[in-house]
Amino acid sequence: MPKISVIIPAYNCAKTINQCLESIFVQTLKDLEVIVVNDGSKDNLDEAIKPWLAKIKYIKQENQGAPTARNNGFAESTGEYVIFLDADIVTKPSMLSKMLRKLEEDPKASFAYSSFMWGWKKFKLWAYDAYKLKQMPYIHTSALIRREHFPGFDPKLKRFQDWDLWLTMLEQGHIGIWVDEVLFRVASSGTMSSWLPSFIYKLPFLKTKSKDKYEKAMEIIKEKHGL
Repeated sequence: MPKISVIIPAYNCAKTINQCLESIFVQTLKDLEVIVVNDGSKDNLDEAIKPWLAKIKYIKQENQGAPTARNNGFAESTGEYVIFLDADIVTKPSMLSKMLRKLEEDPKASFAYSSFMWGWKKFKLWAYDAYKLKQMPYIHTSALIRREHFPGFDPKLKRFQDWDLWLTMLEQGHIGIWVDEVLFRVASSGTMSSWLPSFIYKLPFLKTKSKDKYEKAMEIIKEKHGL
């Protein structure tokens, strides 16, 4: 069975990291390498991590942002497959085994993604569609990726790092495959996950400043990828 590296960028997430790690260590797949990258947290993350130190690789760095934390975690990893989980994610026990099975069944696919819950809202996705991917960021960061096809995250981007990743892979000829199940939940109270579904920015109570940042970030991605 191939090894999977689970990489978790962590910033001020002492309240959520235990639940995330607990869900990883009850996976039906056991050959896992778990790497937590402390991105200059100012809370008591070190204390929260202590009970897990025998089971994980713990890396500390000055605050540089999630993309750099993920890339540094990847540089320390050895798995044939990698997955990037934010510290506010809770996985179902079968998540990794089902994603791995999809990739083994389809050698043409470079990554496997699933539907998920974001707080109270269910995101029921669809089969991989390159046209839709160019229109919207519908695939979450938490997808299982073949190591040799991972191009790295762009450290300059503050938002839509996942969308940029999947678009870059598409341009390199690497496509995804969908697992038609809800396999994880994103706790909306987390601090590291910068992913927000686009519908949030359409809510009337959201501040205009946040909408402006969202729209500016969209333009950056579209310009970078010629969309």
